[in-house]
Amino acid sequence: MEELTKYEKARLIGARALQISMGAPLLLDLKEEDLEKINYNPIEIAKMELEKGILPITIKRPMPKKIE
Repeated sequence: MEELTKYEKARLIGARALQISMGAPLLLDLKEEDLEKINYNPIEIAKMELEKGILPITIKRPMPKKIE
């Protein structure tokens, strides 16, 4: 995975946390005690998914135009 900017990370975590809070299935196999430790916080779950690199979200970056 290529390096993400802090803005891209924030956008990915926010989008995934919203999905989780709306009832999307978790992509990590977390135990009940792990979820209790983070108080079922969707932002923390999204951060963990981002760190593992398993988010099903892609980023499209605009490429600069060539000047000829």
